[in-house]
Amino acid sequence: MSVALLQGFFLGASLIMPIGAQNAYVLSRGIRRQHHLLVASLCLFCDLVLIILGVFGGGRWLGSVPLLQSLLTWGGVAFLLLYGARSWQRAWRGSVGGLDAAAGPEGRMAIIVSTLAVTLLNPHVYLDTVMILGSVAAQWPAASLPAFALGAVLASTLWFYGLALLAARLAPWLAKPTAQRLIDGLVGAIMWGVALALLWQTLG
Repeated sequence: MSVALLQGFFLGASLIMPIGAQNAYVLSRGIRRQHHLLVASLCLFCDLVLIILGVFGGGRWLGSVPLLQSLLTWGGVAFLLLYGARSWQRAWRGSVGGLDAAAGPEGRMAIIVSTLAVTLLNPHVYLDTVMILGSVAAQWPAASLPAFALGAVLASTLWFYGLALLAARLAPWLAKPTAQRLIDGLVGAIMWGVALALLWQTLG
């Protein structure tokens, strides 16, 4: 196993594991057992594209387009505030029917749109996968870049599917209305925390 692959794996894991907006969303879908494998697959696909973009030189291009960065930031703030507000609304109202009732009749297309939004409208995703991974990958010779990228993709694969499957497995213990309200409150807090951090960085 090459050193480049190992470095890509461990760096990718260290960047993806902290609980942020995307991980909170995957966790909430897994707990509800609501298209959680689809959500994990979409997150992985987005990571795959962005990792390839970063490792093979896209970070320099993204960093040179301030307008694109501003659009991503403000779009991300708006989405995170809205989704956080919805989570807090569910936490406040609760549900007699427990986990499934709290989730509401959210269809496949709505979940696809929400997954792509929480992933692609979060500037931190680009910072991690494109900027940081790209800057570290630039230290390797061209022949080692595919192994480095593969390591980062393997880390994302294990993380997203592991998180979704573990959350689904724990769902029976978290299906009580009180537990679901706490989870919705936590997800809302994470979403608003990320949004406020983005605002602070932008306006500070």
